[in-house]
Amino acid sequence: MKKVYVLTAVLITGITLFSCESKTYSDLAGEVANPTYNANVKGIIQNNCVGCHNATDNQEPYLETYNEVKNACEAPGNKNLICRIQGSCGDIMPTSGRMPSVTIKIIEDWKLQGYLEN
Repeated sequence: MKKVYVLTAVLITGITLFSCESKTYSDLAGEVANPTYNANVKGIIQNNCVGCHNATDNQEPYLETYNEVKNACEAPGNKNLICRIQGSCGDIMPTSGRMPSVTIKIIEDWKLQGYLEN
């Protein structure tokens, strides 16, 4: 009889683990319908990129202003900001590890919606 209980517990645990959504709370919490640079993108860049990508540390591309971030999103090849944060070209940025997918999506949507500033 104990075997039945143990088998049932293992089966329920297995079903529960495999049926869970793959999105985390942090992935869902930050979704933004119409991102703008000042309201959404600027904070992401300041928190994840500007520590290295600034004129003082001379790490190009500089990502301190709206125009610098916009230009980095339009750069070709492995210099493209979105490509680098997605990890689809070159080394993934930031070097501390991939940002949550919802954070990356904010920047992607900002580009798709025409780089709105305010």
